[in-house]
Amino acid sequence: MTHPDIHPDLHHRDLLQSARAATQPAGLRRSLDALATRQVSATALAEQALHEAEASKRAVNAFSTIDWDRALKAAAESDRRYAENRQRPLEGLPIAIKDLIDTKGMETRYGSAAYLGHLPAADADIVKALTERGAIVVGKTTTHEFAWGVTTASARFGDTLNPLDRTRIPGGSSGGAAAAIAYGAVMAGVGTDTGGSVRIPAALCGVVGYKPTFDTFSTRGVFPLAPSCDHVGLLGAQVDDVLLLADALHIEVPESDAWLSARVGVIPEIAPVPASPAVAAAFERAIERLGRVFACVNVDTSGVFDGAFDAFANIVLIEGGIEHFRRNDRDRIATHYNPETVDRLRRAETMDLSGYAAAQQTRRQFTARLREAMSTVDYLVLPTCPCVAPYLGAATVEIGAWSGTVREALMTYTAPFNIAGFPAISIPLPSGDCSLPAALQVVAKPGDDGALLQIAQQMELLLRAGTAHEI
Repeated sequence: MTHPDIHPDLHHRDLLQSARAATQPAGLRRSLDALATRQVSATALAEQALHEAEASKRAVNAFSTIDWDRALKAAAESDRRYAENRQRPLEGLPIAIKDLIDTKGMETRYGSAAYLGHLPAADADIVKALTERGAIVVGKTTTHEFAWGVTTASARFGDTLNPLDRTRIPGGSSGGAAAAIAYGAVMAGVGTDTGGSVRIPAALCGVVGYKPTFDTFSTRGVFPLAPSCDHVGLLGAQVDDVLLLADALHIEVPESDAWLSARVGVIPEIAPVPASPAVAAAFERAIERLGRVFACVNVDTSGVFDGAFDAFANIVLIEGGIEHFRRNDRDRIATHYNPETVDRLRRAETMDLSGYAAAQQTRRQFTARLREAMSTVDYLVLPTCPCVAPYLGAATVEIGAWSGTVREALMTYTAPFNIAGFPAISIPLPSGDCSLPAALQVVAKPGDDGALLQIAQQMELLLRAGTAHEI
């Protein structure tokens, strides 16, 4: 598949404007407008979100905790602020917070029975930042235990289900957040992403998931998985919902039209995991549409990703082991942790410093190769995951002649950008003949977060417009 350089002209700009007018759905921004014009009260909006959160908890196990008192008190404060015309940027918007992230006085169990009833003494920095800007936390969304998994399954608390097909996983580890948004309980939430844990569930549930440049958002108050790979990320029903939160958190989105001249590097798949026929077809259709506006070119990735996934896996195993053995003794781990996590920690005990040093060296080499691969393009686009959502309880995935674990299948396309620290966002692809969503991952260079959100929004508009009519 080749993609000639296609440069935008005035006609393309008109196409984008018509797409925007035709396809932009309601979202957080419209809720803000309704609140500001008194069409709805913050209390009514919060009550609606709380009821929907309860419904999503019963139907797909999207929430671990729902806090009516905290949410309604915050909503009353928002209503007072609107009445006094001193509203903050996110005033009165209901959001959800992943159960890995501390919320003062609200149960935060990190997806584990070891922390049942745990009430943090303070909000995590990201929670504090959002609530100080007026956002209202309605509850905590489910996570794989300690975020160490991609299915959001739990023998103790029950599996979280994909709202689009309840026989399938929502992805993980921020599966509850993606499920809550896809269900319609909230329009946005906060998750964490160590190897794809925001982007994977976003892809499998048909929502948007954004992982910023490493260290953009503070991880203080977030239970660590692998500190050198951990990112706080945002999820939304559409890119604009994520953009609105990111803007309030001081990620500046450019106001210029420089994105019109962006060069986009295309990566159809990452070896050894091929894209499934359904995902490959959806991706190819998307590139054909995007190529009518953007300069799309194939990127030669020969050798670029070699060793990246294995290095990531070793880094997470060692750093995760250090964090858990630092916090808990072996008896507590064996008694209270899920068997899956116990098994990973047993393997972590067999690792040595030389293995960690080798993984970090591979990381540095990969990051240098990735920078070189992006030296002639502004962005990379590739599938977020090579397959649609696997079935609940599936241990392996088969794609053509390739077979591997669910973890390897879902993370091969996302984890490399964690060890490199590059920002990335997942946006849904038009489904075509497939009943389950596939997703497009857009990757930018470190620090280009605002520009990434801007171009992702334009791509989203083009792809949505393409489902209704040819552009």
